[in-house]
Amino acid sequence: MRFAQRTHPCGDLREENSDEHVILNGWVHRVRDLGGLFFVDLRDRSGLVQLFFQPGTLTQRSEIRPEACLSVSGIVKMRSEATRNPRMATGDIEIIVSDFQVLGTSKPLPFPVSDEEQMLTVNEELRIKYRYLDLRRPEMYRRMAVRSSLVNNLRAYLDDQNFIEVETPIITKSTPEGARDYLVAYRLQPGLWYALPQSPQQYKQLLMVGGIEKYYQIAKCFRDESQRADRLPEFTQLDLEMSFCVQEDILQLTEGMIRSVLNHVVTKFQLEKDEIDAFERITYEDALDLYGSDKPDLRFELQLFDISTIAKTSNFGVFKNAIELGGVVKGIRYPHGAALSRKEVGILEDIGKELGAKGMATLAVEEIDSKLVVKGSIAKFFDENEIAKILEISQAESGDLLCFIADSRKIALPVLSRLRLEIGDRLALRDPRKLKFCWVLDFPLVEWDEATQRWDPTHHPFTMPKSEDIQYLESNPGRIKADCYDMVCNGSELASGSIRIHNSEIQAKIFDLLGIDEATQKERFGHILEAFTYGAPPHGGIAPGIDRILMCLFDTDNVREVIAFPKVGGGYDPLMDAPSIIDPQQWAELGLKVVK
Repeated sequence: MRFAQRTHPCGDLREENSDEHVILNGWVHRVRDLGGLFFVDLRDRSGLVQLFFQPGTLTQRSEIRPEACLSVSGIVKMRSEATRNPRMATGDIEIIVSDFQVLGTSKPLPFPVSDEEQMLTVNEELRIKYRYLDLRRPEMYRRMAVRSSLVNNLRAYLDDQNFIEVETPIITKSTPEGARDYLVAYRLQPGLWYALPQSPQQYKQLLMVGGIEKYYQIAKCFRDESQRADRLPEFTQLDLEMSFCVQEDILQLTEGMIRSVLNHVVTKFQLEKDEIDAFERITYEDALDLYGSDKPDLRFELQLFDISTIAKTSNFGVFKNAIELGGVVKGIRYPHGAALSRKEVGILEDIGKELGAKGMATLAVEEIDSKLVVKGSIAKFFDENEIAKILEISQAESGDLLCFIADSRKIALPVLSRLRLEIGDRLALRDPRKLKFCWVLDFPLVEWDEATQRWDPTHHPFTMPKSEDIQYLESNPGRIKADCYDMVCNGSELASGSIRIHNSEIQAKIFDLLGIDEATQKERFGHILEAFTYGAPPHGGIAPGIDRILMCLFDTDNVREVIAFPKVGGGYDPLMDAPSIIDPQQWAELGLKVVK
């Protein structure tokens, strides 16, 4: 097809281009027919510009409809003062069209690409089914442009630090890493399978054994697990690994990289974010005790408090029983919450019940005769000294509402964490301009799973125990701390990493602890255990999630909003209608059949 190619991007034209002859290529964003006066906003990735079609020039008028693709030529002219549009970057000028060509017609749209407000009401699955139209929206293009810049700048930063990018295989061996594998049938020998990598974990460790020393890649990862708003079956991470390093080396490298790259991207795209400060550091135990979560939102100071020692000797049976059963009594302060109605407090109680709490107790704090007092149905169970201690521990002020959960730590902490975030939202304490990063450190190496009656890794099976805790591998695994770390921002985990095991004997002991017998170790991990016998260096790494970083930059809790072609619930792709059936010949070639 022959067509006149553009001389300028649509969004770049300004007053200084007045009287120039230009050729533009783009899409019809909006049409305005004012009874003989015909205007079109033409859009390309640079922005919009207004076209004016003079009477008698519209030989293909019926084909100029929203999202048709055009090539136009004309003269740039200044608009009159009364008709200028300050909301458009090109609002001072327009193009007087002398000739045009319809490069691609458009049938009626499934949703209004040009109307961002209406797009908020469009069904998400419909948007993803027609993602090629959804991507035409300026906001979606902006997100893809930010994503590209983020990745390019991460690469540039690591290149400057003498890292090299190495691609690792997409079809590999099935090994347990915490989630189900996606499997790929091996056609040449039915019954054998590849797996898609949950991460390049073993390959990057083998690269360290191979002397690469500083590796990274923008890696695709696949996990067949339940989906959430921030988790899809396939995702992208920056994977990096270093040899001859300790934990502090990785923390400093990653923090410097994230601050440098994100501050650059925020400035370049004028995102509404403040400059990123130095990362705070908090231990896993402190994160749980103070915030109820190992991924705390530190944009606001509201912390949990513990009154278990007071409750243990109080006259309130509900609290005492929780302590006797090995639980805790912890609370959260709701600033100015004493004025809440019974119905509003009930909503908070319902949040707790949804997460497994049996109920929530409250005390309203008031000031009478310059003295703080409490009111509530449980106040009568505490004497004056106990009330004074509760007020001191909670740092309560007049007008506050103290909310208590008495239960096991496994239930109480998530409930209070959720209540804390709810209070933060209600009081507008979670400032969207802030990107508050922190490191969460000193995780336990393993956690006991009551359902399966076995130890499970907190991170993954290749995480190195703290050297001083290796002695407890057989006697007391629960007290072992791991050489691992999470990077958290605004309440979301954006990266996880660790110092890896590089000694085959220690790795075998960890496998033993996790219930992986010697035969299974040899079958599934024999390659890496053997590699560790050939002078493996100490090494470690981290893997920031590209998708989740972008979620923070754009203040969305839906990861699909920052991915070009995402899946929806259940891993379904409405654009490609996948997963889909395959023909009988493919089944036969793979030696497979469906067993109902």
